[in-house]
Amino acid sequence: MLFVYGPYMPLRLLEEIRFWKTQEEEHTVVIREIAPNLEPPYVALLQAWEPVFARTAQMADKLLAALVPQSAHLPPVCREQVDALLRVSAEQSKRFIEQLHRMIKESAAIASSPVAVTVVHHIIRESDYFLCVLATLVSPRPDGTGAETANEAHDTRMQPDSRPPIPASSAESAAAAEREASSARASGASPSAASKEDDNAGQLRAPAAPVPIGEHKLPPLPYAYDALEPHIDAATMRIHHDKHHQSYVDGLNKAEKELRQARQTGDFALVKHWERELAFNGAGHYLHTLFWPTMSPKGGGQPAGELAAQITRDFGSFDAFKNQFSQAAEKVEGGGWAILVWSPRSRRLEILTAEKHQNLSQWDVVPVLPLDVWEHAYYLKHQNKRGDYIKSWWNVVNWPYANDRFKKASKLIWDPY
Repeated sequence: MLFVYGPYMPLRLLEEIRFWKTQEEEHTVVIREIAPNLEPPYVALLQAWEPVFARTAQMADKLLAALVPQSAHLPPVCREQVDALLRVSAEQSKRFIEQLHRMIKESAAIASSPVAVTVVHHIIRESDYFLCVLATLVSPRPDGTGAETANEAHDTRMQPDSRPPIPASSAESAAAAEREASSARASGASPSAASKEDDNAGQLRAPAAPVPIGEHKLPPLPYAYDALEPHIDAATMRIHHDKHHQSYVDGLNKAEKELRQARQTGDFALVKHWERELAFNGAGHYLHTLFWPTMSPKGGGQPAGELAAQITRDFGSFDAFKNQFSQAAEKVEGGGWAILVWSPRSRRLEILTAEKHQNLSQWDVVPVLPLDVWEHAYYLKHQNKRGDYIKSWWNVVNWPYANDRFKKASKLIWDPY
């Protein structure tokens, strides 16, 4: 193996590549949507990258399927294939970053939009983060290793040219880009504010019928995109809800369907991979579904009723709770969450954090109030100043909703151990 993996295993790296390339594929769409007047050459460049990232993610899936049965003793050729795919993935990101830097400098459409500039800089940081992780893992590769996958690194279809390609018809491409952006905005449009102002406990009621396997749907926002201004900006809400949350819904549905197929066929070779996808995307979907209604344009202030009394009982005062929660949220490493939970077994409120959506947290608790501290929740307005975002978030906390959720959760009381 030509990488020093340390605690990482080749199959885990393939899962990371899939996640990494899926993110980059999504970013090509986000840039086109936040800059609908983007020059046709750059539209074409992003359109060229989109299937490249998708194919690389698919290659990681294909390798996973092939290698899982041999995971205990991977032959050298398999390790070389993983090595080659990692190198292809890294080279793609390097070139993508270079082209995005050029886009910021040369695109009038990007330069004229402070939001677009901020988004592209954030996307560059996201890709650069993966490269920094790989930098500690990569060692020089001799010629000829990982031949099958390495050959694809030299396939011109795998990496768009470093200069933006010029489409056959600039006017036609620009119109297509505008139609695509308009269509995306329309499909993600939030229902009218009048139909969404109800922040009461009615939102807690769920339909009696279960969600069929693989048919989870993106819940609508309970307010307009700009309803939380000036504390949380409309552009962030639109991208966060319509793009990021939707990706978790799609990933959860995919994982559920794959696991159903495994049950039907009895083939559980990839069960470890799909269970991880189920956990990551499922937690992402459920936490975001809770996150939206725990904010309100009428929010802020302090809680009242039973939740206020329990916070004082468990933390000493609201200010002590707020300080601990804010500090915990600010110190989450990478993307993740800070969550106020009710513990039916210890019979008190606790503050937990999670990396990503599901790592390094507890079971046996009920989330009451979550705060998303992934960078995509605040980078448009606050860039890397997470603390400023947390201060703004306190102004939109929907305490009546949290109190109602707590009243229901606190009825769960289990044997203390």
